[in-house]
This record gives sequence, structure tokens and C-alpha cells, in this order.
Amino acid sequence: MMVRTQITLHAEHHARAKARAAALGVSFAEYMRRLVDQDLAGLSREAPVSIVFDLGASGRADIASDKHRMVAEATAAAMRFRPGGP
Repeated sequence: MMVRTQITLHAEHHARAKARAAALGVSFAEYMRRLVDQDLAGLSREAPVSIVFDLGASGRADIASDKHRMVAEATAAAMRFRPGGP
């Protein structure tokens, strides 16, 4: 079942989105649905534990002291290279 909705966009974003939809050969509405589908498909409540392993050499870092910073950096790096990510 589909639900009709209304959104407000900046004029430039609207024009660019319509042009992108046209380039893809789909309607503006279909383009927006695909964006929402893609965004929601990327949501995950759990990250695999393996995301923090085998990311590279520690470079003789003090992992016990720096583990929180290192995990945060590794997670941020993994998110940058995730397909469909920002």
C-alpha cells in the first residue's frame, strides 16, 4: 500500500533532483522512493564485530590506552567506504 506525502525542497535541490530522475529515466516520485529505500536499507542496529579487526598494523600504539579512539577511527573509516554510504 502506498501513502501519499508532501515534502518541501529548496528550489535548487528540486531542480537537480528532477534532472537526476530524468537522467535515470524515472519519475521524480520514483526517484524519491528509491532514495528512501536506499537510505532505509542501509540502517542497521548492529554492526558486525569483525568491523574492528584486521584494519591494519597498530604501529606500536598502546592499544589498551587508545582502544576507544582507535575503534572510533576504524568505524568512521569503514562508514566512509561503505557502498551507498555518505
